[in-house]
Amino acid sequence: MIRSHYLAHRDGLVRYVQTITGDRDQAEDVVQEAYLRLGQALTRRLLEDPGRYLFRIVRNLALDGRRQGRRDGRRYVEDPEPLIEGARDEQPSPEAAALARDDYERLLAAMAELPERTRIAVEMHRLGGAKLREIAAELGISTSAAHQLVVDGVAHCRDRLRRR
Repeated sequence: MIRSHYLAHRDGLVRYVQTITGDRDQAEDVVQEAYLRLGQALTRRLLEDPGRYLFRIVRNLALDGRRQGRRDGRRYVEDPEPLIEGARDEQPSPEAAALARDDYERLLAAMAELPERTRIAVEMHRLGGAKLREIAAELGISTSAAHQLVVDGVAHCRDRLRRR
């Protein structure tokens, strides 16, 4: 889901960041960093609106880069607000939003199909950011068994999401 969102919105986000920073290379770095941060956030918790969260990350990183550039003597767009308004219009299409909701619902259904210990292990690791040794301690199993539960659970969910 993140990869498809990245491919669909990357160019628009890069253009948006470039208007703030004035530097295409820096804009591409900011967008890539934002997607990495989004991926990390999604491993810790479910986000209600990942697109909005991503936009906020991109904007904050771009503005931080702009401030840093001022300290470094670089030049930037003075008033990004009109450009920000235009970028807000680049929200996902209703079709893309519906597909994302469908993916989310299918993921929840796939998680519900998992055995309880596997579901708990996957939730702790992928959503809660727990380490395998923490999962093992919580479930009273070995670290390698915790690892296998996570691998099996993620594989099951991935298979369910690939089926359309």
